[in-house]
Amino acid sequence: MADFVNIFSDQDPNSISTALQLLLLLTVLTLAPSILILLTSFTRIVIVLGFVRTSLATQQMPPNQVLIALALFLTFFIMAPTFNEVYDEALDPLFNEEITLDEAYERASLPFKEFMSDHTRQKDLNLFLNYSGAEQPESIEDIPMTALIPAFAISELKTAFQMGFMIFIPFLVIDMAVASVLMSMGMMMLPPVMISLPFKILLFVIVDGWYLITHSLLESFG
Repeated sequence: MADFVNIFSDQDPNSISTALQLLLLLTVLTLAPSILILLTSFTRIVIVLGFVRTSLATQQMPPNQVLIALALFLTFFIMAPTFNEVYDEALDPLFNEEITLDEAYERASLPFKEFMSDHTRQKDLNLFLNYSGAEQPESIEDIPMTALIPAFAISELKTAFQMGFMIFIPFLVIDMAVASVLMSMGMMMLPPVMISLPFKILLFVIVDGWYLITHSLLESFG
């Protein structure tokens, strides 16, 4: 045990600091998927795209890889101003050793707080603030991330489900119309989905559905 302790006591302090920075970097990279999902627009986008595929009843078309890739690139596009601000205000000065790691965290968290607070319902934020016993923040900087992140997540879920409901309506009308026609013709054994699927795809193509969905997503973050 003494030998194990001496291994670290004999090390140069600079090398230990570098090792800790490397450990911190690996930790951040490990948590990057969760950070990307919960702190950005990814949640809303991928849920809405999933609703589109479900409402069309096209099973695995488009495949999951395509939907996730599209959601990622749309997320990068929407979050580009925030990412650029984080880099200019926090990462670049940190890499140039102009500020400390704590100062970099404070500067990096502010752009994300501004983005999330713009799309977080006050009711959802108050839920977590009241549960934790925290006081009402006077400014965005005072909002704790531990309350803002889950509040932002459930706000995004609600918004995504509202958009998904609106997407379902026209395709539900087509399914009901086709089912009514088949029942009137006595063809009750024929699955309505087999007949309605081509009409739903045709409608989606005629109205340029992917453009409308993408436009609605971009406008919802405008």
